Amino acid sequence: MLAVGLWGLHRGGMWRDEAVTYQVARRTVPQIWRLLHGVDAVHGLYYLLMHVVLAVAPGRPGEVDLRLPSVCAAAVTAGLVAALGIRLARPRVGLWAGLMFAVTPLVGHYAQEGRSYALVAAGATGATLLFVRAADAEGTAGRRAWWWYGAVLAVTCWLHEFAVLLLLAHAATLALARSSGRVWRGWGCAAGAVALVLAPMAVVSHAQSAQLAWLWEPDLETAQDLLRDYLGPSDGVYWVCLALGLLGLTRLVGRRGELTLAAVALPLAVLPPVALMLASQFTPLYVDRYVLYALAGAPLLVALGADRAAGLLGRLLPHGAASAARSPALTVAGVLAVLLAFAHQVPLLRHDRVPGTRPDDLGAVAAAAARVLRPGDPVLYLPSHARGTELAYPAAFQGTRDVALARAAAPSGTLYGGEVGAGTLRRRLAKADEVWAVMEKYALVSGYRPRLATERAKLAVLNQQFVLREEMVIDRMALRLYVRPIRGTEGGTQPGR
Repeated sequence: MLAVGLWGLHRGGMWRDEAVTYQVARRTVPQIWRLLHGVDAVHGLYYLLMHVVLAVAPGRPGEVDLRLPSVCAAAVTAGLVAALGIRLARPRVGLWAGLMFAVTPLVGHYAQEGRSYALVAAGATGATLLFVRAADAEGTAGRRAWWWYGAVLAVTCWLHEFAVLLLLAHAATLALARSSGRVWRGWGCAAGAVALVLAPMAVVSHAQSAQLAWLWEPDLETAQDLLRDYLGPSDGVYWVCLALGLLGLTRLVGRRGELTLAAVALPLAVLPPVALMLASQFTPLYVDRYVLYALAGAPLLVALGADRAAGLLGRLLPHGAASAARSPALTVAGVLAVLLAFAHQVPLLRHDRVPGTRPDDLGAVAAAAARVLRPGDPVLYLPSHARGTELAYPAAFQGTRDVALARAAAPSGTLYGGEVGAGTLRRRLAKADEVWAVMEKYALVSGYRPRLATERAKLAVLNQQFVLREEMVIDRMALRLYVRPIRGTEGGTQPGR
């Protein structure tokens, strides 16, 4: 997993979500704290963690420093997946499951994201392992185990609050195991403590829910896409893994009080995403990365199914061949099968590391800006969150004048800064003969009408008082030079410079 994560880690510039992590984490702690009161409280603990990471990074921190914690977290998660397979089945199941987790393209994708989701997956998988241990422990050891389970899960929920859906998976596991009242009481106390600790976050983030206004209701196709991402997007890998995963469910319920691997892995893989999809039918909340941690259940089921298949094969073969089916050679054969799946999906992993494969590449936009901007040039960001490019790569915009900015992002406690009113903006632009506009592509669409008055004023002044001279389009962003027409010598107009 570490090798997959480090491969092509410097794939190019940050995309906008990573850029938010970068510019917020480089603020002071009081500035981060002030920001969280108005926006992005759900990522607050992650920003504080990344503040420490970037502070200790040698030199000027960059994209690799931003993404390294996710790489390390993904590697830890792979080890924890293996530990679950070893504890609840046998060593070869753990080995196969850990390797399968590592070669899954969706895991490799988020292992290289400067966001919290790989860390949440590590915390959730670690909490699941502690849950299994606590359910098996008794007396003082059991109480201590439940305390550790609750503590790890609470911290994980503070990294992202939707990790709380893991409680549904663990409750379902206890139900399938027909656990004793003692186990239910221990889990209930831990779950109650997690809910209590998470309550302040839930209250604050609910007030900031307008941030998710861009989401829509998931449908059956969304669920099918997630299943394919969990098992492997290429057809050959997907259908084999699906068959083995179903075979892994053949012993879902064991003896009373016994937590089988299937009873742990199936609720983990299914319940968090299904619960979030169902809730999203009323208020859209679902994005696959919000439940990335649930993916850990899929390779466990597939590895368990492969082990079941090996057992069935051993019973069907003659005695000598059956012994061979139980030998270390079988473990090696399983490892080779996983490596074959990895080789089959290498083109997907390679493509994911090509610059520009994320929704946008702010590094490329900043590089284009650095080539054309001069000190003193007026710059306009439309809408205001397009300023994220300048906040992530300030060197490319050094010496330019941000025409609409009233207060910088960090002091104002906002993500992108406070802007002047429409009247002030018009007066500032009236003094400019030219202006560079960093724009979202959707702002170029005919009929686009921003909600805020300042944004409408930006668009109106550019369209009414300036003409377009140059344009560069990079992914979802456009860099445009607008110039004010001047009166020609014979009554016509021509662009000024």
